[in-house]
Amino acid sequence: MPSPLSVTKIHRLTASVSVLALTISLAACGGQQNPDNTATKDTPSGTATDTTASSTTKLDLGGNLKLSGAGASFPAPLYDTWFTDLNKKYPNLQVDYASVGSGAGVEQFIKGTVDFGASDVAMKDEEIQKVPADKGVILLPVTAGSIVLAYNLPDVAELKLPRAVYTDILLGKITSWDDPQIAKANPGVKLPKETITVVYRSDGSGTTGVFTKHLSAISPEWKTKVGEGKTVNWPKGVGAKGNEGVTAQIQQTQGSIGYVEYGYAKQNNLKFAALENKGGQFIVPTEESASKTLASVTLPPDLRVFISDPEGADSYPIVTYTWILAYKKYPDAAKAKAVEAAIEYALTEGQKNAAALGYVPLPQNVITKVAAAADQISPEYKIAVGSGTSASK
Repeated sequence: MPSPLSVTKIHRLTASVSVLALTISLAACGGQQNPDNTATKDTPSGTATDTTASSTTKLDLGGNLKLSGAGASFPAPLYDTWFTDLNKKYPNLQVDYASVGSGAGVEQFIKGTVDFGASDVAMKDEEIQKVPADKGVILLPVTAGSIVLAYNLPDVAELKLPRAVYTDILLGKITSWDDPQIAKANPGVKLPKETITVVYRSDGSGTTGVFTKHLSAISPEWKTKVGEGKTVNWPKGVGAKGNEGVTAQIQQTQGSIGYVEYGYAKQNNLKFAALENKGGQFIVPTEESASKTLASVTLPPDLRVFISDPEGADSYPIVTYTWILAYKKYPDAAKAKAVEAAIEYALTEGQKNAAALGYVPLPQNVITKVAAAADQISPEYKIAVGSGTSASK
């Protein structure tokens, strides 16, 4: 058995994500992993790969522990996959996540009724100030994705929407699919003489916050008449709860259009429009075009960024990070270790699931920044890098 590498006092999460080619065990939390306990797992795309996610060990939590989280529906399919796989890896840790919308998630996090929250919009200063000072808050972007305008027109396979056109549709100024402004952007496409039904989020939603921030950035009329926020007074349309509800409403309503997270549209085979970006190009939402948007944005030290109208000829115009909201201090060491375990999994093994579900894996420089921020959750640990053993400070 090879001798361990030098034991260095380092932050556990930062160390683990900086050497993704190696597997640094979460034994830093007190457990010990069997290096021979590996297996083969099917990825979401159906490809068999070797992964430590199917290796099981126990975290030193003093028994079984359950974490509760609530918030954004935007990342819910990805979070469900992450937390299911995390439980397979650490059977004594269960993470329950409720997809209730970013607004409710932030509210529950502030009240302390959950162990972590989730939001597609970074918390504002006034929201952060409501978190008890003895707990503190860390905002951790863990994935990203696009918001698309999905539509239900059976005979229209592709659709281009200029900025002024999709804003006017949502303002209620363009009411029929055969409107001359839509036809001009889509020569040769047979557009039906059918009333447009707008579908929007009825709950407090980070997806709405991101989408309306973009609309406010590109349309002075929208900014004046409607504005931005997790909830707004929509000029027209039908409300539905969650990305799940909007997706279902679009599916069952011919002639409808609504905003949903790209992964929901992709998984449910919804058609979505190519949108005109700041550079005047019509961009189809894909993982690649979303990655180009993120590449045009610098993540600040506090990890809060609002991408309202990105630069770049190839950038898709509506892309957002989505954040896990964690406390700096937890009531006991076991819970802090469990939260760290969940975050480390999200930043390492979890990133491999992102693209298959329609999300954008984080760039390595962003992962490093997020891991460094997450190190505030618990004290430093001494890790024997490469040996799979550790001792707390």
